[in-house]
Amino acid sequence: MPTDFKKRLRGETTLNHIINRALIAGALSALLAEPSYAQKAYDPGASDTEIKLGQSTPLSGPASAFGAGAGRAVVGYFEMLNAKGGINGRKINFTQLDNAYSAPKAVEQSRKLIEDVGVLAEVGTIGTAPNVAIQKYLNAKQVPQLFITAGGRRFNDPKAFPWTIPLYPDFETEGRVVAKYILSAKPDARIGVLYQNDDYGKDYLKGLRAGLGPKAELIVAQTSYELADPTIDSQIVQLKAAGVDTLIEQSSSKAAAQSIRKVHELGWKPLHVIGGSTASVETILKPAGLEASKGLVTTQFLKQPGDPAWANDEEVKDYKEFLKAYAPSANPDDYSVLVAYMNVHAVELALRKCGDDLTRQNLMKQATSLNGERLPMMLPGVAISTGPVDYTPFRTLRIATFDGESWSLTGAPLSAD
Repeated sequence: MPTDFKKRLRGETTLNHIINRALIAGALSALLAEPSYAQKAYDPGASDTEIKLGQSTPLSGPASAFGAGAGRAVVGYFEMLNAKGGINGRKINFTQLDNAYSAPKAVEQSRKLIEDVGVLAEVGTIGTAPNVAIQKYLNAKQVPQLFITAGGRRFNDPKAFPWTIPLYPDFETEGRVVAKYILSAKPDARIGVLYQNDDYGKDYLKGLRAGLGPKAELIVAQTSYELADPTIDSQIVQLKAAGVDTLIEQSSSKAAAQSIRKVHELGWKPLHVIGGSTASVETILKPAGLEASKGLVTTQFLKQPGDPAWANDEEVKDYKEFLKAYAPSANPDDYSVLVAYMNVHAVELALRKCGDDLTRQNLMKQATSLNGERLPMMLPGVAISTGPVDYTPFRTLRIATFDGESWSLTGAPLSAD
């Protein structure tokens, strides 16, 4: 074999050896790097076997009827999840404490959940007052105040309160959607507004005015009431006397039922729009009177379990079967129970998206990166989306009209944008 050929062969062999060594080294580096990429990460409240979550809710006090049923549904849902193996192989260790719908008590219970129990997040806390009370504390501790059940616009403030995220159509959005509906259905309306004198009512009124824009002059009268007022009859009489032909109200359950009855007793026939949270057929309209409720208009984002229109719907059947098995004392037609059911589905969704990175920061990242997610019991055309600079979950609602027996969806989904 010629000498120059032998040298060339040795050179090629050496080069191949070097290349092979480099490839093997690269492959080993990739393999060694892979475990660190997929490494599990935990904050307090999370481990290989469990996820600790907590909630304070009004199990006693003035809002106990509102909180107790929802509370039972939440406990039952996590029991059901655990029976099915938990979330990503981890059982939910859930602690629920009574805040009696008291702001100081809510703060006390949040401290207990974070500092004594050591939860990963506080989830689904009900009501404006308790959530306002605990907002600063949880944000200072950098603990997720996750998917709260309160519609105040103040809970969508990623700059000031990045650890607070709502999961409920905010009342300002609802007011904007109603304004859009009125401008289309009755552009020459003489509007009268009845609202509860707190953020619940004021945010709605703000959204209504913003949605009407230059047509805000269509509001010819407005009056408020206090939550503790025994009756709102005088306010209804006042609005009728003002020549109102379109009555829009954002009232609590008792006040809404009273206004429906009073309008009917007066023989008054305005276009009557009620808030979505008071549209339950079983708990509001039946006590007020189905005949008196005919023609009511509302916003909706969830199917109504007591509405005959959804009697054969599979999601409604699943919802009722779940309550029967895991929370038999909860009323399926209780609106707070229905909202709690949606809420825990969202909590489960965010936790599943976290995978093995169960840090508080990643939980917030997943919760604020939802894109067109549809949860069980949501109406057709309704979904939730969140972003890191805007936590608003709902931008689209449906308009529905009551025919004396059930709610009928009217028109296409309406966006507040």
